[in-house]
This record gives sequence, structure tokens and C-alpha cells, in this order.
Amino acid sequence: MSETVADILIDRLVDWGVRTIFGLPGDGINGIFEALRIRSKDIQFIQVRHEEAAAFAACSYAKFSGHLGVCLATSGPGGIHLLNGLYDAKMDGQPVLAITGHTFHDLIGTHFQQDVDLDKVYVDVAAYNERIMGPAHVHNAVDEAIKTAMARRTVAHLTIPKDIQDWTMNGGGKRSKMNIAHHSGDVYADALPLPPKLLLQKAADIVNAGSKIAILAGRGCLTARDEVLQLVEKVGGVIIKPYLGKAVVPDDSPYTTGGIGLLGTAPSEEAMEECDTLIIIGSSFPYEEFYPKPGQAKGVQIDLDPSRIGLRYPVEVGLVGQSWDVLRALLPLIQQKKDRRFLESAQAGMKKWNQLMEERATRMDMPMKPQVVAHQLNEFLSDDAIVCCDTGTITTWAARHIKIKGNMMFSGSGNLATMANGLPYSVGAAVAHPGRQVVCFIGDGGFSMLMAEMATLAKYNLPVKVIVIKNNLLGQIKWEQLVMEGNPQYGVQLHPIDFAEIAKACGAPGYTVEDPKKVRDVLREAFAQPGPALVEAVVDPAEPPMPGKIKMKQALHMAEALARGQKDRWDIIKTVIEDKVREVV
Repeated sequence: MSETVADILIDRLVDWGVRTIFGLPGDGINGIFEALRIRSKDIQFIQVRHEEAAAFAACSYAKFSGHLGVCLATSGPGGIHLLNGLYDAKMDGQPVLAITGHTFHDLIGTHFQQDVDLDKVYVDVAAYNERIMGPAHVHNAVDEAIKTAMARRTVAHLTIPKDIQDWTMNGGGKRSKMNIAHHSGDVYADALPLPPKLLLQKAADIVNAGSKIAILAGRGCLTARDEVLQLVEKVGGVIIKPYLGKAVVPDDSPYTTGGIGLLGTAPSEEAMEECDTLIIIGSSFPYEEFYPKPGQAKGVQIDLDPSRIGLRYPVEVGLVGQSWDVLRALLPLIQQKKDRRFLESAQAGMKKWNQLMEERATRMDMPMKPQVVAHQLNEFLSDDAIVCCDTGTITTWAARHIKIKGNMMFSGSGNLATMANGLPYSVGAAVAHPGRQVVCFIGDGGFSMLMAEMATLAKYNLPVKVIVIKNNLLGQIKWEQLVMEGNPQYGVQLHPIDFAEIAKACGAPGYTVEDPKKVRDVLREAFAQPGPALVEAVVDPAEPPMPGKIKMKQALHMAEALARGQKDRWDIIKTVIEDKVREVV
């Protein structure tokens, strides 16, 4: 029997080394599922409960494995559901291949059921976006899709009409004369450009002339830890870590001031305000107000994408290439600096900052503060744990209080900053690294959006520990309404859900903790479980995710919102005052 289009598709994915596909079945992809069933020993299918979760899981798989992530959805609504997770991959620079079904090839455009033209829907999200037209088209299209996704670190999309999935070469899908068989190869070669020596020397001259050097080390440095540490030691500078670069160096490194931006630290902001030289490596951190003012600092930027050079700061020199590769070429040209005053000032600031964070994270008063949970979680994280974080106030608590150590990995939704990524991210991470500790740190708002993926963890017995910070509130939106807009909160209150019972209903142990004195014991019991487990931590909804340095405009907006009738204003005032008193003391 001749191979079908679906058979050829799956075989080609296997040729490319694809071993996992995340998705959900549907009648628009039944042909592909039959091909997957026959080849289940070669490629595993991970069934999720919502296609959005499949795309998130594929993005996470790419982030944590360094390989192509693949997701699969049916025609019409299935393909539409993938989009949010695919935009997450696009905006965080991750190679993901999305495969979707389509309606019957000769009924497209006739108002037939699920007749959504997905190759048009995907025009913006996918760098490669094609409809497969027959068996002779599969190899060429799959090869181009994968190479494009890998080379551009982005999304590629293939859609296949339902009936074409069953076509064979003997059944009418003959090859055109110009499409000669076996001319497309399943080979990908990474681009490893190195800047010319003159440009490297120009960059070195700028760095060598500086005395207060700040290194902004983003996700592009995750494979360049040793080189970044060698650089910072030579120049006596500081490493500032944007959110996606949190795992570039351990948080106890004497050279780092931690995060930057609203999630960051005061010493990082001060280092940016005071530096005379800025080295941006593998980062497109978007918030320009946290960079040095134009003209304040000389700039050098290293990035694999030439279009990112000078995107956020007007640097003098751009070096295009892999961070580790370029740094190895640059390091011999960098002079050893004896002046450590800039670094020592930052270290003194970090000592005070860490003391302040410790104070806030060890409070035993009620209602429980969210920082307490994040802080005590560190005790149970292994040196190679993978932490998947959702989006919201949860991001602040993770960025400041979860400590990177050893070879830990950490990620969340960076530039898209979407909610609901955390749980499916943990699915992708656990599948990519069987046996490795995976933790999902998530708020109740994000968890409730895709909480059916708790059943996915249970179904495949993925040993993910899910920590749900519950305040019955869309907290980040509340604080943005207050602090950014000067408005009282509206539309952010959530109806309470017992998430521990949800976990139990899905087949995983569930725990609830409200007393900060009991957090350690509850976490210990949850982490002792061999499979998935969930801890619901009920926390104070009035605890604000304060920025590292509060600006006058933010303070005025909050005061205005409180004066205009914010219902829990006295709780907020009490909490903020208590925090500031501890900061002063």
C-alpha cells in the first residue's frame, strides 16, 4: 500500500529528529493521527486538553531542550486556539512548527463546516506558512518549514486539507516534472558568524575605556554563563538580568544585581543610572525607561539578529553572532581592571536589598504574604530544577524571591507576557527532561484559564509540582489600575475556586496552606510525592508588587486612586506602610 501524505509527513518529522508532538485530536486531522498511531514507537503524542496549551508546551519544549517544538491541531477552531501560544514562541524567539488540518480541498471557500483559511490566519505569526498540496509536496514543505523555524528562531506553519492527508502517489498525487524527488535535504546548519577583528577591537576599546560597566545579559546568554562571568570579572562590572535571562548566572553571584524593570531590584536601576558603559548581550529588554539616558553611556551590543542591534539603546558597536562565540573572540582583547568601586557600590546595595527581601519574605503575620511561599520554595528546589512561571504579580514574586542556583533553568512568557502559559510550560519542560525536577509557579488567574492541564500532568504522571498563589484577584491588573492609571480597581475580583480539590479531581494530590508557619511542612509533603502535586497558597490580596524604586508619578497615581474610593484602601495603606517601616528599620 502506498504511503499517504500523512505517512510521509510523520516520517519526515522523524527524519528531522522530532520525537514529541503536543496536540489534541480532531476530525480535520484524522489522517495524521492514523500515521501517528502506526509510528507511536518512533514519535510520542502528548494529548493536552486545549490547543492553546499544545502551543505553549511546544514553546516550552523548545526553550528548555534547545530543539524544535511541534504542535498539532485540527481545522478551524483547533488552529485558531493555537495562536496565543504560537505568538508566545514568536515573541520569545523559539522554533516551533504548527501543523493544522483544513477542510476538504475542493470545498475551501464554499462556507463549508470549519472552513477557516488557516494559511491566511497565520500570515502574521508564522515566518513560513504553506498549504500542502499533495504527497510530492510534503518533503519540500516540511524541510523548508523546519529550517525556517530553526534559522529564524520563530514559528512555521503547515496546513493540510483533510482529504489530501489520505492522498497517495498512486492515487492522483503525482509529482510535477520540475519537482525532482530527493532534492530536498533534512539538514540544518547553525549560523556561526564572527565579527571582523577591527570591529571586535573597536568594541574592546570602548569597554577598556569605561570605568562603570553594566552588562545586560538576556536569554541569549543562557548558553554563555562562563564567558559572561569571565567578562564581568575582567571589567569589574555588574550583571543585570532581564526576566528571560534570570538563569544566566546564579543569584548568589557577587557580580549580579538581579533583575531590571518593574520586576527588578533597586541596585540594578542604580547601576543603569550610573554606568558609563553598557554591554547588551542577547537581550531586547523592551522597557527603555530603565536603560541609561542616551549619551550617558557608551554602548556595545552582541546579538545573533542584526536587526536587534541598536533597537533599545543607541550603541556605538554591534557584534553579530552567538553570545558565547563572540565573547570568546572578544575576551582576549579586554583589559583586566583594578578599579572595583562601581562593583563594590553595587554589592553594598545588593546586601541591603537582599536583607529587605529577606525581611518581607519571612513575615509570619496573617494574611500570608506571597513572598513567603516563593522564599520557602527555594529550600525544595534542586540544583537542576526547571521553574516555569506564569504572568502577573506572580512574576514579581518569582523574579525577586526564587533564587537561581547551580544549573537551574527558568522561563516564562517574556515579550508576549500572556497569562496561562505556566501550567502547559511545565508539561513541555517535563516531557523535554524526564526525571528532572519541574516546578510551576502560577497565580490563581492564570491557573484557572488552563487548569484542565492538571489532568495532562496526571495522565502522563509528569512529576510537576504546581504552586498556585491564590488571592482571588487579577492582582497585576489591580495594581496597574491603581498605580499606572490612578483609578480604583474594577473587574478584577475572582470568584474563589478550591484548586486543591481540582487537583484531586484530576488525579493528583492537592494541598491548601494559609498559615505562613505551615508553608514549609506543606511544601515538604507535596515535594515528597513521586508524581504531580498541587499546593494552593492563600495570600494577602493587599500586598503590592512594589517596583524596585518607586517614582513620584506612581505614588501620586496610587494616592489618587485611594482617594477616589478604592474599597480596600485601608488594607493597602496598612500593608504599604508596614512594608516601608520594615524597609527603613
